[in-house]
Amino acid sequence: MRQAAEKLSMHATIHGTIMPLERTLMPSAALPPLTWEFIRNEVKKNLIKEPLLTQFFTTTILQHDTLGSALSHHLANILDSSLLPASVLRDIIDDVLSKNQQLVVACEKDIIAVRERDPVCCCYATPLLYFKGFHALQAYRIAHALWRDQQPQLALLFQSRISTTLSVDIHPAAQLGSGIMLDHATGIVIGETAVVEDDVSMLHSVTLGGTGNVIGDRHPKIGRGVLIGAGAKILGNVRVGEGAKIAAGSVVLHEVAPHTTVAGVPAKPIGQPKEAQPARAMNHCLEE
Repeated sequence: MRQAAEKLSMHATIHGTIMPLERTLMPSAALPPLTWEFIRNEVKKNLIKEPLLTQFFTTTILQHDTLGSALSHHLANILDSSLLPASVLRDIIDDVLSKNQQLVVACEKDIIAVRERDPVCCCYATPLLYFKGFHALQAYRIAHALWRDQQPQLALLFQSRISTTLSVDIHPAAQLGSGIMLDHATGIVIGETAVVEDDVSMLHSVTLGGTGNVIGDRHPKIGRGVLIGAGAKILGNVRVGEGAKIAAGSVVLHEVAPHTTVAGVPAKPIGQPKEAQPARAMNHCLEE
């Protein structure tokens, strides 16, 4: 279990009663620096405890000299199909990563984001090995690079495989920053002209979609540090300002001011988050 220097209170409403829940977060200053060798050492320790996973740990992590190599191998196996086998996918991904080194840097920032924000993530290797939200995000980055490189059909094929295998549908033209966490991730949909800035967290069943009657620039723009709760729908070319919080199940149809909490259907302002970047705190309680 994590040791933490910082505690955040969360609340859940059950049959009208506010039930306090506590969880602990590891502040970034308390985390060791992320290096590939550190990740390999984490896996070696786990291998000693669970030798049945020797082949999995070896082929996924230990036989690779770099994060990029491990990421390419793992994504290719996840997206593998009879029409586009893992061997072909890995060649494509390796080529994209060789031309876009910033994608590996973004991957590192995403790993750190998950390690900092998710209390079940006890080591850096965990999202890389197991978390489909992380996998979907990294595979989207490959698709986005292909889209920008004038390979739209291949990019769309990647999108299709990500949606089929991971239940996350991100259009390859969408623009996503780094330090992003897609928590649980099932059912997340992000449209073609959506923009998600750095350090955003969103939970499962979130939609960044259009209203259905607009063409062109028609999807939401999400500012830095925004927290989007499970099942929230943000529709249309609306701006959600930096440090805002969208409550679970809300439907956002209008602009959200920076550092504002909104909730409801349709969503309305109900207060201000206690944190400058709610995405980092992952505190879903609603301010009075």
